[in-house]
Amino acid sequence: MKPSPTYLDYAATTPVDPDAARAMSECLTSEGDFGNPSSTHLYGRAAAARIAQARAQVAALVGADAREIVFTSGATESNNLAILGAARNSAGGGRHLISARTEHKSVLDPFRRLEKEGFSVSWLTPAGGGRIDPQAFAAALRPDTVLAALMYANNETGVIEDVAAIGALCRERGVAFHCDCAQAVGKVPLALHDLPIDFAAFTAHKLYGPKGIGALYVREGARGLLQPLIYGGGQERNLRPGTLATHQIVGFGVACEVAARELPVEGPRIERLRKRLWQQLEALGGTHLNGGAAPRVPGILNVSFEGVHGEALVGALSGLAISTGSACSSESPEPSYVLRALGRNTQLAQSSLRFSLGRPTGESDVDRAAAEVAEALTRLRALSPARAPEADEVAAPLVSGEAGGPGADTWVRFHLLIAGDIVKEARFQAFACPHTMQVAAWLCGALRGRRRQGLIPGTPDAWAQEHHVPPEKLGRLLVVEDALRACLTHWSEALEYGDR
Repeated sequence: MKPSPTYLDYAATTPVDPDAARAMSECLTSEGDFGNPSSTHLYGRAAAARIAQARAQVAALVGADAREIVFTSGATESNNLAILGAARNSAGGGRHLISARTEHKSVLDPFRRLEKEGFSVSWLTPAGGGRIDPQAFAAALRPDTVLAALMYANNETGVIEDVAAIGALCRERGVAFHCDCAQAVGKVPLALHDLPIDFAAFTAHKLYGPKGIGALYVREGARGLLQPLIYGGGQERNLRPGTLATHQIVGFGVACEVAARELPVEGPRIERLRKRLWQQLEALGGTHLNGGAAPRVPGILNVSFEGVHGEALVGALSGLAISTGSACSSESPEPSYVLRALGRNTQLAQSSLRFSLGRPTGESDVDRAAAEVAEALTRLRALSPARAPEADEVAAPLVSGEAGGPGADTWVRFHLLIAGDIVKEARFQAFACPHTMQVAAWLCGALRGRRRQGLIPGTPDAWAQEHHVPPEKLGRLLVVEDALRACLTHWSEALEYGDR
C-alpha cells in the first residue's frame, strides 16, 4: 500500500482535534444534547448551555467578550457579513472603502460587489516587505470613507500586517475597520479588545475544529454599524438568523480551548520547524524566501524556486500535500499579486510553494519534504531551457527550436538530431506545466523517424484530446507547436553546419 503524502497544507485546513470530535458526537444522537437551542424545554436548554460554553471558549481565545461573538458558517460568511453589512448600513454617510489587492477572495469579491452598487474602493498595494504601509493607508483615507478591511496575516506568505497602526488611523477618523483573522487565530496570541478593530472574521477548520462553522467578532458598540444579510428567527443578535448548529459550535469551542492551551508551546515549536525547513531549502540554491523581512505567523513558509514551473514542481512532489504560493488557478495563468508585490518576476511568482506546518508536523516531516523538493528540483532544472546543453549532448547535425522565453509562462525548446531530412532522436527542455511537459515528452517519441516534410504529428487540439489537457491550457500547447515550427526554420542551417 502506497504511503500517504506528508501533509504540509495546514493553512488550507486542519484535521479535527480528537477532543473536539468527541464533544461534537455528544450533540448528535438522542443520548446527547441534540435539542434545538431556541427551544425552552430541557433539551433546548441543554443545547443552549453547550453553545454558551462554546461562545465563551471562542471569546477567550481571541481576547473578546462572549457577547461579541456571532457564529457564522465560516470566515467567508463572516467577511461578507462585516463588509457588505457595514458598507450598506453606512451608505448614507459615505460610499468610499479601502482594502488591499492582497486580500483573500472572500474579502475581494464583496468589495467588487459593492463597486457595482456604486461604492468607490481604494485598492492598496503592499510595500516591498509585503506589508501595507500605514502612511499609504492614511493617504487613501477620505472624508467619505466609511469602511476599511485588511487581513491580520496573509494566507500566502504569513506576513502579519500592522493592524494596530492602521486600525488607529481608522478609529481617529471614525472609519469602521474589519480584519480577516482566519490565518492568525490559534496561531499567534490575539487580544481583540486591545486592538482598534471593529469586526474580525475567523473559522474553526483552520484551528483543528470542524468545517462549516466560524465566527464574526463584533466589537461591543459596533453592532449598530452592521445590517444583516439574511433575515429569519433573530438568532445571533439578529445578525445571523437560523437554527444554530450545536455540534459544530461545540466542536469549535473545544478546538479554541485546546488552541489556547497549546499556543505557548506550539507557536515556538512550529517556528523552529519552519526555520529548519527554510535552512534546507535555502541550501539548494536559487531559492527566495517570500515575506522574510516582515513578521510572520509561525507555520507558513513561502518559497520561490528559480528555473522551474510551479505547477510542474507541485506535480513532481507526489509525496507531499502542499499548495503553490500562487493565487492563480488553472483557469488563469496570472501569477500571485502578493508575490509580484514583493518584487518577484512572473516566473518566480509562479514557481513558488507554500509549506504550512501544524500540530502533527515533526522534524522527520520537514526533512522528508526538503529531500523530496531537492530531488524534484534537480530533475526539473535539468529540463529547463535556461540550462545550456552539456557538450556531450550537442551533436551535429542538431536542429534546435524554441518558443516562449525567459519571463514567459511557458518556454519550450526542442533538440532534434537529424540525418538529412529524417529525425533520428528528439529531446526537449521546458519551463511549463505538467500537461505541457507530458505532451512534449510524448512528441519526442513521436518525432523519431519522421521526415522534415510533415514533421509535426497532428495539431495542438488533437494533442489536448489525446492527453486530456484542460481546454484552458490549449494555449500552452500552441507554444509547443511554435517550438517545432522553429526547428523547421533552422533545419537547413543545421545541415550546413553538419557538412563542415
